[in-house]
Amino acid sequence: MTKEIVLIHGAFAGPWCMEDYAELFRAKGWTVHTPALRYHGGDPKVEPDPRLTDTSVMDYVNDIADFVQGLDSKPVLLGHAIAGVVAQQVASRGLASAIVLINPNAPWGTLPETDDERAIPRALMEGGAFWKQPMRVEFDLMAPFALNKMPEAQQHAVFDRLGAESGRVMFEMFFWMFDDHHAMKVDIDKVDCPVLVVSGTEDRAVNPNTCRALAKLYGDRATFLPVENHAHFLFMEPGWERPAAQIADWLDGKVG
Repeated sequence: MTKEIVLIHGAFAGPWCMEDYAELFRAKGWTVHTPALRYHGGDPKVEPDPRLTDTSVMDYVNDIADFVQGLDSKPVLLGHAIAGVVAQQVASRGLASAIVLINPNAPWGTLPETDDERAIPRALMEGGAFWKQPMRVEFDLMAPFALNKMPEAQQHAVFDRLGAESGRVMFEMFFWMFDDHHAMKVDIDKVDCPVLVVSGTEDRAVNPNTCRALAKLYGDRATFLPVENHAHFLFMEPGWERPAAQIADWLDGKVG
């Protein structure tokens, strides 16, 4: 049986951020796929496709679902941040053998609990009508909240590769209570595969308690894996190999 895994990057990023994990899983015998979310994956310096403005989380979900249905077998879905929500929604359609959620953003209906989690939507509001345009994130926001366990040189290197994101997606993510389409809603009961929730204990963008609460919603289907001394981009941070090996071992026990 072919072991297939789909590595899905988060907001502002691209398949490049999953390169280390892709190499590790290939070495372990997995067939690895690293699709780009819609209108992502190009040159981060060029003007984004204007259609990114109206792109929704639901578009990302439909795209990944279509991609998965074209594979030879039902894959594992590994998603980071917003892609953690995407992975859950695709899994709720019965299209995943297991899902791995790395620092997943909270689904629809979850209020931010900490000052750190409230800081990001507050910064968005200060930028005006962000939901009406593609948007970029500032280094002064990314560095302390998402890149905080990387050396400064790596922070700048990663930041320089980040592109634009859909303002609508950010609206759906942080202001879900005003979203009539409920784009971030996950039907937990329809996710019928094993779930691994991985949380960097130093993540300031997605609080570990938020991840722990999500794992609890899945009951016996879920495993919660806190990763000490790691933060939001734990798959790129120094020492990324250790949590990657833990994920691979968990998968071997569930779908290997």
